[in-house]
Amino acid sequence: MSRIDDFEAFIATVEHGSLTAAARRLNRSLQSISRSLSTLEESVGVELVHRTTRHSTLSEAGATFFRRIKPAVDEINEAKLEAANLRSEPSGILRLGAPVLFGPDFLLPIVADYMRMYPRVKVDLQLSDAFVDLGAEGLDLVIRIGNLPDSSLRAKRLGALRRVVFGAASYLSLHGQPTHPFDLAKHSCIVRTVDERPGEWVFQIEGKPRAVKVAGTFQSNLMTSIYAAAVHGLGLGYSPLWQIRHMVEDGRLELVLAEYEPAPVPIHAVWPEGRSSSAKVRAFLDILTFRLKLNNM
Repeated sequence: MSRIDDFEAFIATVEHGSLTAAARRLNRSLQSISRSLSTLEESVGVELVHRTTRHSTLSEAGATFFRRIKPAVDEINEAKLEAANLRSEPSGILRLGAPVLFGPDFLLPIVADYMRMYPRVKVDLQLSDAFVDLGAEGLDLVIRIGNLPDSSLRAKRLGALRRVVFGAASYLSLHGQPTHPFDLAKHSCIVRTVDERPGEWVFQIEGKPRAVKVAGTFQSNLMTSIYAAAVHGLGLGYSPLWQIRHMVEDGRLELVLAEYEPAPVPIHAVWPEGRSSSAKVRAFLDILTFRLKLNNM
């Protein structure tokens, strides 16, 4: 047995709760798993697992060792798969997920280039603003905007996105520009009704994030209607800058309170563990990282 086999026996024992379950998971004998653990503990010089054939518990040293060794073993196994697939041309169906507004404008140009480079790949793009279960939906890779919950998924940060307050020149000329987030109490603000906390906009005030309550005479569940309402002078809106950048650039909307913007929201590519060793996923992740430059957008 190799040293990596000993590491895998240790990890499987921890993750599955017993030597018997680890042996079943790795398709090895119970004696082989036990030998691997003993060899590893002898090498490290400390007991890592308190064990019986029916149940195993980590020692304090074992818990620390597990946290450090698990990512390293995952990387080694993924590197082995990647090396095996290095000559493979991407092919098959690449199943991608992305937020509804982000997909058409930002992801599709990258998908188009990718498909021209790798004509043997078919792409299935699913658009949803929900944090979908990649395994249940059969997705290979998903773009997610926002802080990531703890999970078994792998992730790569692609950049960060600004959140801004905006309004039309017609509204600002009539009601004036707010100079502080607290001034919004005097303004008509367009609220998105399906937010987790409708009517609360977050700002950076005196170096700390702070939620400010806002209200207005028009509200909606869809950002597209909020943007249209802002363009027609019905009030101030609040959203990620990337969704309205084209309207700012063509003069339909203006940004306000830029000095109070909250910390940018991270954007990640996420994928199931081990999936990036697939040639089609690895190639798309490479071009995505190169093309999608979204720092403070």
